[in-house]
Amino acid sequence: MEQGNGESVLVVEDDPEINHLVGAYAQIAGFEYRPALDGTTALREAHERVPAAVVLDLMLPDIDGFEICRRLKGADDTRDVPIIMLTALGGEENRQKGKACGASEYLVKPFDPDQLIDVLSRHARTQPDHA
Repeated sequence: MEQGNGESVLVVEDDPEINHLVGAYAQIAGFEYRPALDGTTALREAHERVPAAVVLDLMLPDIDGFEICRRLKGADDTRDVPIIMLTALGGEENRQKGKACGASEYLVKPFDPDQLIDVLSRHARTQPDHA
């Protein structure tokens, strides 16, 4: 599933409309948009082709976002990928859990599109080509 050059952002969000919306902002920020509607797909996609960043919802149908974050941060190939949590779960306790599992940013819905674009621009890293 190798695609052209250009860096990708993997958007992990179970609501297809929100996933597409976040993907559109990733494209505005200059990234290729790759959707995943559940955690299993997200983990597979992230390891098949390491993204420049992951935008991660916490409430998913199969694996919660905190666990996905831990798994990505625990794997050699995805350890350095910035994870931006984008969730309806506010509160300091959830924010601390996000930071503890390795998230670079914790944004709460409804989100400010300009803030998301700024966060992606600041955190997304150029990945070396493994192909």
